[in-house]
Amino acid sequence: MELYTLLRQFADSWMLLFLFTFFIGVVVWAFRPGSTKVYKDTANIPFRHDDAPAPDTGAGQPAATKEARA
Repeated sequence: MELYTLLRQFADSWMLLFLFTFFIGVVVWAFRPGSTKVYKDTANIPFRHDDAPAPDTGAGQPAATKEARA
C-alpha cells in the first residue's frame, strides 16, 4: 500500500471522526451554562471607559480628540 492511499484512508475515517468530535466539543464548550457572563464582559471591553459621548463641536470646528485613560 502506498503512502498516499494510507493517508487518504486515515483522513477519510479516523481524522474525520476526530475533527467532528472536536467541533462538537468546541460548540458545547462555547454554549456551556455560565459562560454568558464571561462573553458579555469580553464583548463590552471597548465600552468600559466611555462615560459620555464625545461633545458636538459644530460643523466648521475640528473635533476634539478623546484620549484613553491610563
